[in-house]
Amino acid sequence: MGKVIIGIHGLSNKPDPDVLAEGWKSAITEGLKKTERVQDPDFQFRSVYWADVTHPKPDDNPDLYKPAAPGALKTYKETWLDSVEAKAFDWGGDLLDSIKKNFGVHSLADEVLKLKLQDLSKYYADANVRSELRQRLKGEILNNQEERIMVISHSMGTIIAYDVLRSLGKEYPRLVIDHFVTLGSPLGLPHVKYEIAQENALVRTPTIVRKWSNFADKRDPVAFDTHLAGDYEPNDSGVSVQDDLVANDWGGIHHKSYGYLRTPEVSSAILNFI
Repeated sequence: MGKVIIGIHGLSNKPDPDVLAEGWKSAITEGLKKTERVQDPDFQFRSVYWADVTHPKPDDNPDLYKPAAPGALKTYKETWLDSVEAKAFDWGGDLLDSIKKNFGVHSLADEVLKLKLQDLSKYYADANVRSELRQRLKGEILNNQEERIMVISHSMGTIIAYDVLRSLGKEYPRLVIDHFVTLGSPLGLPHVKYEIAQENALVRTPTIVRKWSNFADKRDPVAFDTHLAGDYEPNDSGVSVQDDLVANDWGGIHHKSYGYLRTPEVSSAILNFI
């Protein structure tokens, strides 16, 4: 049995599919070389591309992959304040969830999504878009079901991946995903959890997942809630999401997938898989 990494990208328009896939592979390779000292990384990678569903043509001026600056790839050093903030987010998230449930403020969230996260708004508003995006990832996973699988998802891709893995758990209960990785995820947003609850009795780790690692940079506004452990119940096998703060070196809003993929923490998880 071989091993395969399946990646799914996130929000906004993207470059040509081959360019994006090569960027992901380069970021993974750079992280393995620089932080794990693997000189010739060997791994199978499959890229699930969906930007063409929500955008008429690829981005002709993309933020292309570039190597990290010398010394930029550093392990994040967590402090006691990070633990306090994580607990505060859990409490705040529960409060917001309660408000949404009792006062119906999901309509307000819909308007915010339309303004700030247009791809995600389309995903929830258009059943055809939602079905197509899910089917692309589902098909890739089923095409590799005889292999050991790591799913690496970024940004809105974490929502698509979560929804697909929950669905696959119901259709193919014997299917196994060895490691589910979420990078810069908005899965902690109350509106996202509300939508998940409309399809599932419980908001929990997908049944077919054997390990779930969530990596987030505190400076990443898309990963508003950096800790998902308080938001998602364990699955029937007791698998819970494991949160890990990282330092995304890309700069700007620190949300770029390439920056996440080469962090020492993510590189270590990938090396342990391959």
